[in-house]
Amino acid sequence: MGAALIDGRAFAARLRARVADAVPRFVEAAGRAPGLAVVLVGEDPASQIYVRSKGKATVEAGMASFEYRLPDTTSQSELIALVEQLNADEAVDGILVQLPLPAGIDDKAVIDAIDPDKDVDGFHVANAGRLAVGEDGLVSCTPLGCLMLLRDRLGSLSGLEAVVVGRSNIVGKPMAQLLLRENCTVTIAHSRTRDLAEVVRRGDIVVAAVGHPELIKGGWLKPGATVIDVGMNRIALEDGKTRLLGDVEFATAAEVAGAITPVPGGVGPMTIAVLLRNTLVAACARFGLDAPEGL
Repeated sequence: MGAALIDGRAFAARLRARVADAVPRFVEAAGRAPGLAVVLVGEDPASQIYVRSKGKATVEAGMASFEYRLPDTTSQSELIALVEQLNADEAVDGILVQLPLPAGIDDKAVIDAIDPDKDVDGFHVANAGRLAVGEDGLVSCTPLGCLMLLRDRLGSLSGLEAVVVGRSNIVGKPMAQLLLRENCTVTIAHSRTRDLAEVVRRGDIVVAAVGHPELIKGGWLKPGATVIDVGMNRIALEDGKTRLLGDVEFATAAEVAGAITPVPGGVGPMTIAVLLRNTLVAACARFGLDAPEGL
């Protein structure tokens, strides 16, 4: 393997430690800990694991964790009423509604109900707009985590060609905006891009977030490219077990790339770490405090 591994677990651990170190200073200034409210509707097993992990990490960082587990019979109006209650709760600085929501509940309507200044997922249209026009706001956790890994690996990104494969509102679009803000030349590619391999080959940076296992082959990459694989595709094996694959064919890509994130252990751990970071940043903003340096 020629590529250096980008260790998301190690970076995430350092970021979580910096957040935890900064929390006591917030407590001293505000008189309470930053508070994160996480809402889970239904019994989706993966969502239950994510919510449990988020709650544990929040407490470990010295923050207040508020969990709301609602049955899948919860109506959209009931969920929005809870969100509005959390908007008004002075102990809550960040609100996260775990997606996906059960059928019959409009994700967008629920996200739109969240106070943008408490939208630590960075999904609200107001925060997406702030990012697009270069204003400060809360940024979606996964793309911000990807950017942190890229900065740590490459230093300045200015002038580099970046290819983002995927155009979702959660990863692809905000990732492209973040890279533009770093003065990259950015191309957004997707499932309908003609000659995707040729487009990918232009990238000094390739961020894969398309949700298709091993779509991007090593032969598509520019030699020495830095590859950030956001894909988390669980594949059933013949023995009944499952395997987690990224959107990049790791074995061939690792022979060509200069650096690459593994799956698992790359981007995944960054999401919760950035969520904690966003909660602290949101709490500081609500109290008129400067966000701690290094976050």
